[in-house]
Order: sequence, then structure tokens, then C-alpha cells
Amino acid sequence: MNAVLDNPDLVAKAFGYTVLLFLVSGFFSLIGGTLLAACRVGPISILRTVGTAYVTIVRNTPLVMIFMFMLFGAGKVFDTLRFSWVNVQIGPFDFTAFFTVAVVSCSLYTSAFICEAIRSGVNAVPLGQAEAARAIGLPFSGVLTQVVLPQAFRASVPPLASTLIALLKNTSVAGVFGVIEAAAQMKFFTNDHADQRWGIFITFALIYVVLVEIVSFIANRTERRWRIA
Repeated sequence: MNAVLDNPDLVAKAFGYTVLLFLVSGFFSLIGGTLLAACRVGPISILRTVGTAYVTIVRNTPLVMIFMFMLFGAGKVFDTLRFSWVNVQIGPFDFTAFFTVAVVSCSLYTSAFICEAIRSGVNAVPLGQAEAARAIGLPFSGVLTQVVLPQAFRASVPPLASTLIALLKNTSVAGVFGVIEAAAQMKFFTNDHADQRWGIFITFALIYVVLVEIVSFIANRTERRWRIA
């Protein structure tokens, strides 16, 4: 326990990386998942096929394999995907190629689950809503963005919250690939202070619980605010 209490700056920095990775990946995952859902429910067959294939492949691929591909394989196909050009420092945080790979990997992986959560919300919207929108002359893009998706997001809040909570915990994989986030820092502490292993585990687990509860609280408040009477 003293290892944690004597190094609060390292703990704060590690969980700072975890939260930043979660926020950035969550933002891009929501965008990617929404676009995938639009493809899957759209009238263009090729986009439906591509969206379905992407979701099927990614959902059945372990996150570690996506990390490994982005870190060791993608750069050999496109040199830009090595992300060696990323080197930004903001305060105590260094955003390098490793952090960028983690963001891209988590976003690609989570987008597939976000897509299915939103698609379940789309299916919950009464068919008459879309038919009425088409009857007044709205094109498919207008029907989707102005009528269907706003209602779909309301119905999708619980599964979206579960997916984002899973993303928060999945950020721990980044520690294996060079990002010194919470799980990686916990490993360093346990390696250097083996006699305090239980205290370190419990402390880091409790902080993860607090972060998950914050996400759950925001999701519950959002669901109450958006719920349909």
C-alpha cells in the first residue's frame, strides 16, 4: 500500500492516460459506430454488406490481435500507419505512436459494438416514423439524421453505456503495447513491491470501480433525461 501512497503522481498520471485513452477512443468509436449503423440500415446493398462484414469480423477478433496488427502489420502496408509522426506533449502526458495505436485499435474494435447498440435502437423506432418522414419528402439521409437516429440514441443509452464501460476496461490492453496507463503502472508497482501486492491490486481495482461508476452515473442521468414518456 505504501508504494501507492508514496507515488501519487505516478498513479494519477497512469489513470490520466487511462481516462484520456477512454475519452478519445470513445469519441471516435461513437462516430465510427454511427456510420456503420447507417450503412447497415441503409438502402445501398454494398454498404450493408461492407458494414455487416466489418462488424462480424471485428466482433469475433480479440482486441489484442487488433493491437498487434496496428502495431506490427499496418505500418508495413501503409507507412503513415506507423504513426511515427505523432509526438505531442501536453503537460505531463506524452502522446506518441504507442498512444495513437492504442486509440486507433480501441476505436476500430469498439465501433463494431457501438454499431450494434445503435442498430438495436434503430429497430426500436416504429416503422411509421420513417414512413411518415418519407411521405413528406425527406431523403434517406434526412430520415436517418432528423427522425430515426435521434430516437434511436434515446433507446440505445443502456447498451451504449455497457459498451463504453467495456471500453474503459479494455484500455488496460494498451499497457502491454507501450502505454503506461493504470494496468501497466500497477504491474510496475507489483514487480517492485511484491510484498504489497494485495494492497496495490485493491487500490487500483477500487479506482477502476470509481471510474466505472462515474460512467454509469452519467449514463443513468442521460437515460432519465432522454427517456420517452
